[in-house]
Amino acid sequence: VDGGMTDANPSVFAILNDENGINTSSASIGHDILATIDDNPNKAYSLNEYYQSDIDNYRQGSVDYGLFKLPEGAHTVTLKAWDIYNNSSEKTITFVVTQDNNIIIKHLLNYPNPFTTNTNFYFEHNKPGQFLDVLLQIFTVSGKLVKTINAPMTTDGYRSEPINWDGLDDFGNKIGSGAYIYRVKVRTPDGRIAEEYEKLLILK
Repeated sequence: VDGGMTDANPSVFAILNDENGINTSSASIGHDILATIDDNPNKAYSLNEYYQSDIDNYRQGSVDYGLFKLPEGAHTVTLKAWDIYNNSSEKTITFVVTQDNNIIIKHLLNYPNPFTTNTNFYFEHNKPGQFLDVLLQIFTVSGKLVKTINAPMTTDGYRSEPINWDGLDDFGNKIGSGAYIYRVKVRTPDGRIAEEYEKLLILK
């Protein structure tokens, strides 16, 4: 995802679609499915053999390729692919490699926001494949705690599973419309903690 956060060993994942089919032949010089890191030709990787077409659909498939030991900081990845008639398309996204030791959460949001009866909370983190003890708390703007949700999870990627809230307080009662503050607190098995705050709006 553009602007996403990863550890030092992320994967390039892309879904490719073309009405004429994807060119995966290495015989076509310069027409490989190519992933280039930081616009560096020395970090350009042919992904032809990593392309998997969908079952019974030659027009669409995906690639999944692992990168290793990227330095901390901002990076770009550009993916370029060709159809069988030698037409090309490319996409570039940015991402940020964070330190491996500390748990970091970013891009905390809930959707929809505003909402009336249900919303889902999401965040990005740098601990894919690890168990995360996630605590979500909703407060009034004056600081009164109205709802607590425990949501332990393990995710394959860098984005959390959705945490659903039906707009009810801890006693099962509807809370009033207006603005609220929520906090997500994430703890790793070795005791490292990160937390973020955001705002939401409930409408009648």
